[in-house]
Amino acid sequence: MTSAAAPDPAPAAAPEGSRLYRVGTLTYTRGALLQVMFWMLGGDFFFQLMVSLNPALVPLQLRWAGASDSLIGLLGTSLSSALGFLWFPVVSTYSDRFRSRLGRRRPFLLWCTPPVVLSLVLMGAAKPAGGLVYRVIAALGLGSHLTIAGCTIAWIALCLVVFLLFNAFIVQAFACLIVDVIPQESIGKFTGLYRAVGALGNLAFNRWVFGWAEAHLLHIYCLVGLLFAGAFYLLVWRVKEGEYPPPPPKAAGGRLGTLKGYLVDSFGHRFYLKMYLVTFFYWASLAPLSFVVFFGTQAGQPDYAATLGLSLQEFGQVKGWTFVIQIPVFVIVGYFVDRFHPIRVSLLGLLLTSVSYFCCFWFIHGASSLLFWWSLNQAVIAIWLGAGLALGPRLLPRDRYGQFVSANYIFGISSLIIFPPLIGLLLETLRDYRYLFIFCGVLTLGSFAAGILLYRQWQQLGGDRNYAPPQPWLVNPAPAPPPSP
Repeated sequence: MTSAAAPDPAPAAAPEGSRLYRVGTLTYTRGALLQVMFWMLGGDFFFQLMVSLNPALVPLQLRWAGASDSLIGLLGTSLSSALGFLWFPVVSTYSDRFRSRLGRRRPFLLWCTPPVVLSLVLMGAAKPAGGLVYRVIAALGLGSHLTIAGCTIAWIALCLVVFLLFNAFIVQAFACLIVDVIPQESIGKFTGLYRAVGALGNLAFNRWVFGWAEAHLLHIYCLVGLLFAGAFYLLVWRVKEGEYPPPPPKAAGGRLGTLKGYLVDSFGHRFYLKMYLVTFFYWASLAPLSFVVFFGTQAGQPDYAATLGLSLQEFGQVKGWTFVIQIPVFVIVGYFVDRFHPIRVSLLGLLLTSVSYFCCFWFIHGASSLLFWWSLNQAVIAIWLGAGLALGPRLLPRDRYGQFVSANYIFGISSLIIFPPLIGLLLETLRDYRYLFIFCGVLTLGSFAAGILLYRQWQQLGGDRNYAPPQPWLVNPAPAPPPSP
């Protein structure tokens, strides 16, 4: 029997009456599997706490420095998306092919955590750092047209670049590690718990941390960064990877051949393109949400339609409570994902999410209605998030999983390059932040429509009983040998 700490290629029989769980060369008893889940979920809690920082705080930091909605959309989302578009395929392919004593995923968690934490700390120091940079440039007699605000915005952008380059490895490695160490028959329940723990992390940040952002920004970045580092180093120590087969052979033709192989494999089948479109429109629906803090608080532009006028602390408390309702939904949805398949559950979640956004536009008029309708919105989003996270493990090829995850990210990232500045321009034209809910609802409907197309082709490919991931690289397999006489 294999413990949670090490793989055993030839496990002994399980004790009588107990069940063994297998994924690759890893074999777990129920207790060992629960241990692995515990460390993975613990890492996820602090990971979600960490990734909550940038989307929540960077727009505010940019607004405090005097940035417009268009610039906030460009730097807050489009910059990160453009880097991810170019970087994720490199990261994922390298991760799939990497082999080491620690495995193919954990080394990236180990190596990339320190620069991620450092970039967060520097991000928290953006205001004094921007002033320092301005004084240094002024003392040298350079850049007479520069301002402290401009230097602060440039500092934030530079820290974002560093963060995104290294966090790409962590995002990819952590997502792929789930598939490498969690058995497929438990993936729905695990992803439900994974999302529930993530909601707890978001709840903790918004309920008890967000309200202190204006007065204690650097302290927040430092504390969350250190907690994240500690959790991930514990995860690397306690969760072991199994043995992997040799990586697929490299494509002929050097780097150009590798790029061609990546494009043909990842985008050479319409089934995967439909899956990517689901991601494209759903990620696009997230772009307007970076402006929701301006709709809810007093940080909106003075010549726009009236906002709800909440303080940052009041807004953080409302947003924090919206995650409370997600937690039981995530736990429950895991059962339905395993029972009915994530593709069906995800379609229900996308449809209800779109409807809920339109309700937010029509019915939110104060703090109480914001709490009610936003909580309802987050509850139905939880259906999609819990099911959507299980789509990849159920639909994508395992031996090239990171590669296909990155291709999926490319479509999502493309939408986050296109839509944030577009949304910013639309808001500057309409001058009413309430319309962000209309934008979210329409884009989520696009994701639902793509999901219907995906579902129909999944049924054509075998559905529940006989589906196997299409393998475009085997379109022309070698002919079978003739039968023996």
